Amino acid sequence: MNEIRIGPYRLASNVLLAPMAGVTDRPFRMLCRRLGAGLAASEMLTADVRLWNTPKSRRRMDHSGEPSPRVVQIAGYDPQMMAEAARRCVDAGAEIIDVNMGCPAKKVCNRAAGSALLRDESLVGRILETVVRAVEAPVTLKTRTGWDAAHRNGVRIAQIAESAGIRALAIHGRTRADLYGGQAEFATVRAIKHAVAIPVFANGDIDCAARARAVLAETGCDGVMIGRAAQGKPWIFDEVNFFLTRGETRDDLPPQNVRDIMRAHLEELYSFYGDETGVRVARKHMSWYCRRHPGPEALRTRAMRETTPREQLSAALDLFDAGVDRAA
Repeated sequence: MNEIRIGPYRLASNVLLAPMAGVTDRPFRMLCRRLGAGLAASEMLTADVRLWNTPKSRRRMDHSGEPSPRVVQIAGYDPQMMAEAARRCVDAGAEIIDVNMGCPAKKVCNRAAGSALLRDESLVGRILETVVRAVEAPVTLKTRTGWDAAHRNGVRIAQIAESAGIRALAIHGRTRADLYGGQAEFATVRAIKHAVAIPVFANGDIDCAARARAVLAETGCDGVMIGRAAQGKPWIFDEVNFFLTRGETRDDLPPQNVRDIMRAHLEELYSFYGDETGVRVARKHMSWYCRRHPGPEALRTRAMRETTPREQLSAALDLFDAGVDRAA
């Protein structure tokens, strides 16, 4: 893998964590960075700064202890609002600004943001040019191959982005109409990579080291971006890095190591969110960690119902241990 720079920042790995709403909070980002992710962008932050005075938005802007380079993703439809959001994010500690033009969610697209912008190439250009001019920090773009199968304009969007001063692209190999269904297609991603000179990262259905290498070979991209496959398996970045650099498959992580990672992660969630919200957020992560070793239903029900960090953590460890014993 060749060295990649985004502005002044040299990436330690070409395997990145995809921003995911409700998942890539600060504890998860820092965990994935420790386990080999080259970058880990924040959850999507609205460009409407009037909506930032909420606990959720403040947590999304909290980078305490986070390693450099710190990436914040913003989403919106108005160039000036996007520019102001970018400036404030940089003032709060962001070192790279990522623009979201890939989110397919209705609540985002209905406000003409996210992947809905792919239908208006002129507006795409105005937004990107305005954001790039607004901050000294490098600006990147995450997008899709187009709005639907009849309008795969990903190549044109990439060229507009490069002309606007965007420093790197992440391309999800689906259109907005595809949502997350079916299989990602990488022919368009390959065409995008050949059409621009800036770094391009392929995203979509990359769930193991062998798949990462296959996608890199198919697209010629500079790196890959992994999203859902990291849920409950944040060490996937270490596995992919090992395979890409050495050509060998790393042994499966021993269950005790997985248990230790889960425990530390849940404890970080309790610390970051506080007891009540931390327990609620931890439920989904606990479920993801345990899905590879599902334990008895009674233990799972208990783990999901506990309402204090101490009781939930104890139940999560019991559930995990029971699942490992069952699989042995």
